Amino acid sequence: MTESIALIPARSGSKRVPGKNIRPLRGHPLIAYSISAAAQSGVFERILVSTDSEDTAEISQRYGAEVPGLRPSALADDSAHDLGFVQQAMNEWVPGDDTQLWGIIRPTSPLRSASSLREAHRLLVQSDWADSVRALRPVTEHPGKMWRYDPVTGEASTFLDQPGAFNGPMSELEKVYIQASSFEIVRRGAVFAHDSIAGRRVLGFVMPENENIDINSEEDWAVLERVVAANPSLLPTIGVR
Repeated sequence: MTESIALIPARSGSKRVPGKNIRPLRGHPLIAYSISAAAQSGVFERILVSTDSEDTAEISQRYGAEVPGLRPSALADDSAHDLGFVQQAMNEWVPGDDTQLWGIIRPTSPLRSASSLREAHRLLVQSDWADSVRALRPVTEHPGKMWRYDPVTGEASTFLDQPGAFNGPMSELEKVYIQASSFEIVRRGAVFAHDSIAGRRVLGFVMPENENIDINSEEDWAVLERVVAANPSLLPTIGVR
């Protein structure tokens, strides 16, 4: 049976929403909801947190995750790529073969459910052709309606070569999606073969609409608080171990 590992990235240096990974939300730190969703999905043998913060490490352990060590500062600054901390965790924390599956589960998407993780994992296991599965959501601003603008000449030109599409209704445009921050699940072998947390061939998983809030700003946080105040059951239930 394929081994599956959950890896929750939680560096401490967010500037737009300081301390967001451990900011309280309805009585629990934000990261607790991702730890709980991973645990309740039932597909991960281990749940790890990658952080450079001792406070985040202690909180994560209290909610049931493992923190085998702190992330080096070079892998935790604003310019660090996700590939670095993922490969560090694979190389130093959990030995495994190329078939091992790693779920990268971001704490900034607390409404992502255990059932979505479970279903995406199932689809990847069944799809031998795919290196990974990635969460997607429909775009709210379509690239078919986007323009380039030359500030020197003042000329505007369509971003895509779709003659007339910019004047037509949205319903006539091809449906396109943007990657959601909720999660990706990737085969270990693909990470090293392609130096990518996605690999080469990606299976899409369209997220349920009510799971699509990603926290990237204080405005996002305010929206999240309003949504969960109106419907607390959208959050995963929490168990402290």
